[in-house]
Amino acid sequence: MAHVSVTSGEGYAVAHDDGLGEGHGFRKIRDAIGLTAFGMNAICLPPGYETGRHWHDRQEEVYFVHRGRIEMEFGDGSTHLLEEGGIAWVDAPTLRKVRNVGDGDALYVIVGGRDGYVGRDGRAPEGEARVQRTGGP
Repeated sequence: MAHVSVTSGEGYAVAHDDGLGEGHGFRKIRDAIGLTAFGMNAICLPPGYETGRHWHDRQEEVYFVHRGRIEMEFGDGSTHLLEEGGIAWVDAPTLRKVRNVGDGDALYVIVGGRDGYVGRDGRAPEGEARVQRTGGP
């Protein structure tokens, strides 16, 4: 098993996907960084490989393609190509399968959860803006 490389502080954790696993298969993000609010994993899939078909009882999922090209096949028979930066939302009971259709490894991140949206609850310390320009032209 690969050494998990995470830097943690009070109220945060920082990692890189390479430090969460080696080779193909699952990279357990949630456990590695101490995430508790929802599930999060990455999968590294070699060219030409596909996952098994599956669905969930309760959690919906969002898929984000970090690197490579995947094709998602759904229970209605439709297929959709997702390239780097591509995003797909899938409801819990929807049957799905992922296939790497690129020439290299595909790395995609899956976030899963249930029970709703928290809303805009971000705040900045008094006197500070939430977004600031930090340099550049």
